[in-house]
Amino acid sequence: MKLQDLKNTIESLSGVGPAAARQFARLGIFTVADLLQVFPRDYEDRTKKVSLAEFSVYPKVHTICKVTAHEWFGYGRMRNLKIAVTDGTATAWLIAFNRPFLQKSLPEGSIISVTGKFEIKYGQLQSSAFEAEKIADEGELSEYEEAAVPGSKVLSVYPLTEGLSQKNYRKAISQSLRQYAKALENDLPDHTIKERHLLTKSQAIQKIHEPETLQEAMQARQTLIYEELYNFEYKMLLRALRHRGKLPDDTETSYLENNGAAYFSTPDKNSDFEKSLSPLQLELYRRLPFELTADQMKVIQQMNEDIDKSAADRNSLINSPEKITGTPFSMQRLLQGDVGSGKTLTAFFICVRVINYGGQCAFLAPTELLARQHAENAAKLLEPLGIKVAFLTGNLKSKSRQPLLAALKEGTINLIIGTHALFSKGVEYKNLHLAVIDEQHRFGVAQRESIIDRGRISNGTKTHTPDVLMMSATPIPQTLALTVFGDLDISIIKTMPEGRKSVRTYLTVMGHENNVYEEVRKQLRQGHQAYFVYPRISEESGENTSDDKNLKSASEMFSFLNTQVYPEFTCALIHGKIDEDEQKQILDDFKTGKIQVLIATTVVEVGVDVANATCIVIEHADRFGLAELHQLRGRVGRSDLQSYCFLIYGKNISQDGIKRMKVLHETTDGFKIAEEDLKIRGPGEVTGTIQSGYLTLGIADLNRDKEILKIARYDALSNIRAEL
Repeated sequence: MKLQDLKNTIESLSGVGPAAARQFARLGIFTVADLLQVFPRDYEDRTKKVSLAEFSVYPKVHTICKVTAHEWFGYGRMRNLKIAVTDGTATAWLIAFNRPFLQKSLPEGSIISVTGKFEIKYGQLQSSAFEAEKIADEGELSEYEEAAVPGSKVLSVYPLTEGLSQKNYRKAISQSLRQYAKALENDLPDHTIKERHLLTKSQAIQKIHEPETLQEAMQARQTLIYEELYNFEYKMLLRALRHRGKLPDDTETSYLENNGAAYFSTPDKNSDFEKSLSPLQLELYRRLPFELTADQMKVIQQMNEDIDKSAADRNSLINSPEKITGTPFSMQRLLQGDVGSGKTLTAFFICVRVINYGGQCAFLAPTELLARQHAENAAKLLEPLGIKVAFLTGNLKSKSRQPLLAALKEGTINLIIGTHALFSKGVEYKNLHLAVIDEQHRFGVAQRESIIDRGRISNGTKTHTPDVLMMSATPIPQTLALTVFGDLDISIIKTMPEGRKSVRTYLTVMGHENNVYEEVRKQLRQGHQAYFVYPRISEESGENTSDDKNLKSASEMFSFLNTQVYPEFTCALIHGKIDEDEQKQILDDFKTGKIQVLIATTVVEVGVDVANATCIVIEHADRFGLAELHQLRGRVGRSDLQSYCFLIYGKNISQDGIKRMKVLHETTDGFKIAEEDLKIRGPGEVTGTIQSGYLTLGIADLNRDKEILKIARYDALSNIRAEL
């Protein structure tokens, strides 16, 4: 039987009654499988004797002592027992709060085993958190300091809840292991277990819960980490096979690990690249007032090949289904690129390719602000080519909405850009071939599927899925991308548009803001513009904790900056609670230079592109995540002007906060920042919504176990190939 198939309830175990079952339920443990898959968070090694004299060297003392005296302190119901003990290396006191019965069970002169945390308190070595057990009477064991501590073993330490002790938890584990562990079947192929020198599933489960040594526990942990990563990669690779009709090859893996270097030779923009373009793409390319970067051209070539193959399979499914021998191919690709690297323009090129084939494109953005910017840019670039672009959000009034939806259903709209409204009720497409999902981590799996469903076609036996291009302006660490998006092709844009200067980042501790304000003033006097970003809208919008009360708000600082710091410049306030039409007007005025200083919350994190803005000031920067800070910094440096980012942090900044500030100060490379973010916060927090529907890791850690991940992926790929 597989471990996950052990559906027996926790109450089926001897000693686990209804009360204990309720306690386990608070930990999410309902079945035997649940119990055995919650692995120890730590181990307590009681195989080694630790004397009283070594109390400061090891976490716990584990020794044999002689009881030398009993004393009492306090009065009445507050009266408690003190037990004096010695192991020959030191003398200590056991403070037995609410345990008067120990006077009889640990009598003076007896030899006892003692395990506990000791400290110097009131001039004495003492412990109130201890376990003690009598092992001999006085005179029966004279050389107590030389004796082995009875019951010496490695104890597993589990996460607990109120009313549930480690002793009861371990008892339930032991019952489970005795009843079920020996019959557990392997999840890994037998030849892989042998080749990688792993434990069987039965051995791994037994040894991770009840190891005889710490080495055994670590061996079991390594086996289970490998197994988890192998199983995940195996599923992702099968998914890739279904989506793409082929498995990733070594070239693709190498490409990912090298951030795209050498995946394609740099195209000659006047020959190879132009030859790879469709007629509409070529017209768009020749209209551009600037040059594409080498990475943009590489990525466009990659995706053109995908679109061509997908269009051929889609056409065959409709007209000649007998020509398709396997799963119809569709593009499933993640486009990673740093802030300002030109991902959106690259996506427009791919939309144009699809439109050349007669298909429709849906471009999904997480906010109306970002969607509106994409729609405005698309209209400027694509409508001169004869491409019909439309903009749809949930706020579009019925009078305008109905004709738009009718045109979309009839197919006269080629590219529609919007928010969640693109997959809302009543939205129908005539021929949806491509879904572009911007800031993909902000959409759940179900939301992505909702837009994709609107373009699926089937002949009854085979189905073609629309092409999907997901974009991320928050670079994902290579290890994480390889794991989470193992079923996707990944393209990377690293080079920035020619002429861009790296944003200079400065750190300032709270209390020295005036120095920053003066540096910004110098830029404003040169005709440039600035952002000021704050963690909350107003004093009333916080959580009313003591920390929140000390946070500056955008509303408060707008009044201060507008009247006392920059009265000679035009300032404006923008945040998420302002009416969307007013937001649009404010941003339009900022883009045209009517507003010089924009005070905001993180509403400007995406969707704001003002080339003349050269300064961004982020106050309480230590309250923001590393990726968020990098995104905000990306609001400046959008032209060939030198730009500046000022991070103002609190005096009580945490150690992790210091690390974040240091990373931002040292680099503007989003991929390096993502790797550091993974180290600082760990994979669970970094993956966030990326994890939803893709990645659920228990014992494995993507940062710590990245070498095991590579081996597991290689083995999964090899085994699938052997099975085909």
